[in-house]
Amino acid sequence: MSDDEHHFESKADAGASKTFPQQAGTIRKNAYVVIKQRPCKVVEVSTSKTGKHGHAKCHFVAIDIFTGKKLEDIVPSSHNCDVPEVTRTDFQLIDISEDGFVSLLTDNGETKDDLRVPTDEPLASQIKSGFGEGKDLVVTVMSAMGEEQICALKDIGPK
Repeated sequence: MSDDEHHFESKADAGASKTFPQQAGTIRKNAYVVIKQRPCKVVEVSTSKTGKHGHAKCHFVAIDIFTGKKLEDIVPSSHNCDVPEVTRTDFQLIDISEDGFVSLLTDNGETKDDLRVPTDEPLASQIKSGFGEGKDLVVTVMSAMGEEQICALKDIGPK
């Protein structure tokens, strides 16, 4: 065996993992958890007692953080669940295109043009009306597991 045989191509981004394991019994309400390959926020947790065959079970009811769909999962409390790495970043809104994409200003002065106006109607109308009035708007972008979406809006005054 020579050294030439061991070539690994890393496709990780900056060493950050998309999820990390956490014991099911330690996950509480308002925490994040992955259910059916989707990042979710836990809205209800109930734990059943150990039965005849061993494990106590955790029943999670959670809402997908991007689609708003309700998902449920039952996991033995001693087993690990995947927990998504959820980050929130603020960007200044520069422009909204006709096709629904927003142009955002990053901290290093570059533009980010790959996000759409959110499908959440009250938030979308607030962004469009505030931008139409010429206000300086800062949007909060939530990202998890390779997905991103605008989740909040701050008005920092007129331009």
